[in-house]
This record gives sequence, C-alpha cells and structure tokens, in this order.
Amino acid sequence: MVPQYVENQAKSVLNAVQGMGFRWSANPYRGCVHGCHYCFARRYHAYLELDTGDDFTGVIFVKVNAVEVLRRELARPSWRRETVAVGTATDPYQPIEGRYRLTRGMLEALADARTPASVVTKGPMVIRDRDVLAAVRDRAGVSVCVSVTTLDQDVWRRLEPGTAPPHQRLRAVAALAAAGIPVGVLLAPIVPGLTTERSNLEAVIRGAAEHGASFLGAGVLHLEPGVREHFESFLTADSPDLLPLYQRLYPGTRNVRTGVERSLDAVVTELRQRYGLADRPAEMTRGRDAAGATSLEPARANSDAQLKLGL
Repeated sequence: MVPQYVENQAKSVLNAVQGMGFRWSANPYRGCVHGCHYCFARRYHAYLELDTGDDFTGVIFVKVNAVEVLRRELARPSWRRETVAVGTATDPYQPIEGRYRLTRGMLEALADARTPASVVTKGPMVIRDRDVLAAVRDRAGVSVCVSVTTLDQDVWRRLEPGTAPPHQRLRAVAALAAAGIPVGVLLAPIVPGLTTERSNLEAVIRGAAEHGASFLGAGVLHLEPGVREHFESFLTADSPDLLPLYQRLYPGTRNVRTGVERSLDAVVTELRQRYGLADRPAEMTRGRDAAGATSLEPARANSDAQLKLGL
C-alpha cells in the first residue's frame, strides 16, 4: 500500500502531557509508515475516525506549519523552557522527514529557545541532525532514545515491517555517541512470546553497550483499546498459537501477571548492570546562579518517561 500524505495546518504543536516524566510533547506527523504492530499511537487514528490498521500506516498527516507554530509557542513569555519530548505519537524520523525536514526544524527551534529535548525514534535518519542535536545539548540539554526490540531478523520483519534493520539502528547509536550526543537504547516493548527470551534481551543489551549507548530503558507491552484489536489480528495471522497466552496475560489493557513483569525486569536489570548501562539518561535542568543567569545542572530523568514512550 502506497502511503497517502495529507498536509494540514496545525493550530498548536506543544501538547500538555499528564502521567509521564515530562510535561510537554511535540509531533510533526500523525500516523507512521513503520507499521509496528504493537505501536501505542495506533489508537490516535481512531480519534480521526480512521482505523488503527491500514489507515495508521497508509494515511500520514503532515503538520507543514509545525516549525512556525512551535517557534511562536516557545516565544511566549509564559514558556518555562521545560523538556519537550519529540516523537511520542509518531516516529519523527520516518522516511517522509527526508522531504519535509520538520523534525530538524523543530529541533532548531528548541535550540534557539534554549529548551531541553528528548527524542525517541527507530529511524537512522536521526544521525543527519547531529549538528542540531549538539546545539540543543549545549544550550539546554538533550537525549536520544533509539528503539530496538530485537536483533532477530525474522521477528523484526514480522513485528516492525516498515522499520530499518535493527543493526542499522545500532550503527546510528554509535554515530550519535561518537558525536557526543547523549544516546541510549529503548528495549520496549518487550513482547510476550516473541521477544522475551533471555537470549534476545541479552543480544539487544549487549549490542547497545557495544555501540556506545550510555543508558537502556525497557518495558513490557501494553495493549490500549484500538491497539489491542489490531495486535490480536496480527497474532491471529502470524502466531495464532500465542492467542491463549495473550488471553491469560491481557484480560485488559495491561499485563495482569505482575510476576511476569517483575521477572523480566529482574533479567533486564541484571544484564544492564553486566554491560555497564544506566537505566535512564542523565538530562539537564536549568537552575539560577547567584547572579540570576541561567545555568545548567545535571539531573536524572524519570525512567517511566522513557519506558512509556515505547509501550
């Protein structure tokens, strides 16, 4: 299916967020050609009376005025330069970014406004913007999370059919690390029955460490309404033998077998420590020095913010 790109005019770009480790997000696109079957953002297409399957990957909305609108919002006297998460409801580096360059423009706006940013992506195109990411880093603070759920080629093609190969994403991690950009890997979601084997988890964590990641976040799959229906359709076609497992684990949105999550968390924690990775990025917050000028101090981000982005 050839994607349809629909240009529209955004009224606002900064989105207030609740229940996360950050208060603001910004997304240049809506919908995503990566087509990850577990993607939590699929449900947002239902708000537009589009389906969460083919429409999510086939009808991509492009906020062509996103950079202009964001600059206006960041210039408001009330703006407090809080961290803005880029890529929470779409991948900001899906292929169409090569044409529109909206993500790059948004990062430039954040750098100019001395506003911290965090970026989550599966797109190796992120290395194109090393210069802008460095500017945000130097002026306010930045972190990049590259999402990698598996290094298994077969599982990758089935779960994430429109994404770049996972080893290519790890090379992007290495390139960002070499450029001095704070970068980590997001091992999320961990998908029961498909990516939960210890060998898979260790392969991703070892690969992250070997490619220069400084931190690694992880979390188990959540299935929100809309996403759940699509994912069950995927399982029916791809892995029908797993349906009974999911009926037991997911009678609702979240995995109710907390023992499963605790067990996986323990494995990830052990492996993270073995390979010398932090569990979250060291971000930057602004403080005030004695003269009243803005200064930068290292701080630790809420790990839930990084985990939930991929769930």
